[in-house]
This record gives sequence, C-alpha cells and structure tokens, in this order.
Amino acid sequence: MTNCLFFGDSITYGEYDGVLGGYVEILKRYCHTEFYNNNANEVNCFNLGIGGETTEGLMNRFEVETKARLSPDENLIFFFYGANDLAERYDVELVSLANFESNLFEVISQAKEFTPNIYVISILPISKMVDGIKVPERKFRTTQKIELYNQKLKEVALQNQIEFIDIFSRFNSTKEKYLSKDGIHPNEKGYQFIANQIKPIVERYL
Repeated sequence: MTNCLFFGDSITYGEYDGVLGGYVEILKRYCHTEFYNNNANEVNCFNLGIGGETTEGLMNRFEVETKARLSPDENLIFFFYGANDLAERYDVELVSLANFESNLFEVISQAKEFTPNIYVISILPISKMVDGIKVPERKFRTTQKIELYNQKLKEVALQNQIEFIDIFSRFNSTKEKYLSKDGIHPNEKGYQFIANQIKPIVERYL
C-alpha cells in the first residue's frame, strides 16, 4: 500500500473546480479504479490543501498531518506552495524569498525522516488580467515574482536531491484556457492538466 500526501493551498484543495474536484481528487479516483478493476497496488491520495496557506502554515502542521497518514509500506509527499507566499497584501509581502527558502529546507528535512520520495511542484502562471493589477482587499501578484519564487523552488529541490515538477512551463503557453475567471485558480481543464503531469509519478507505484 502506498500513500500519497499532497500538501498545498487552495489549488491543492481544488477550489474553483465544481466538476472534477481538483487534481488530487482526479488522481484519487484514477488510483482507486486501477486498484478495484485492474488489481493494481493500493495507492491512496490524501488532499492536505488549505486555502490561503503559505509555507509558514505548512511548517506548523506538517509533522502531525504526516504521521497520521503514513503507510507502513511506501509514502510519497508532494509540496505545492508559493502562490500565497509571494503575494503582497496592503504592500506587505506575505513570505519573503529568504523565508520561503528556509521554510522549504526545514519542511523537506522533516519529510526526509518519513520518506525519500519527495516532490516539489512549481507555482502556476496567472492570467494577464490579474498580473500586476492591484485590487483592494485582494492579493497582488506578478509573473516576475512567480518566476523568481519558481527558480528558488527549483534550486531547493536540486540542493535536496528531490524531484522538481515544472508545471509552470507546460501550463504557461495556453494558460488562459486553463485558468478560472479569477485568473489565479485553474478551471476543470486546468486541474485535469495538473493531474496529467503528476500521474506518471503516481503510476510508478500502482
């Protein structure tokens, strides 16, 4: 039995997808179908996404959440963070690049105590309609900062010898058809796209 733990924010939770329920739900249904119909290994997908969460929140709950869901056989841990860390609200950065990096190092170090199978997923692109646009009461994001934080994610993954899943590059050229009306969260097509990028990793354990 293999357990896949998906930590992240509202994109991991599946917000704005009233059809498929988000990428984790898509993967969960796929794994259960393979198990029940094709006698595959049992692979369980746990959605540990919390809307609005940054790596600061992740650090507060990671160990407890993980210990409660560990398989005695095999475990995979996925981290999908940065979209909130890099955002600004009222001209205040939620998590600086330096703190983002140190938080990642800390939580990856903790994850290595449970499994060597750790994956870091890139931050998604945002729509042109919200890129660099300041709206009262909303978070402010730019493509430039997304690219900066994605580069840091890639560096941290390399230094920790874990896999970096670059969805940004694959998503970016056709992003407008994959994003919901808020320009931040994927729509059902976008979530299916994300699931398709992660699916080959999960399939190794079926």
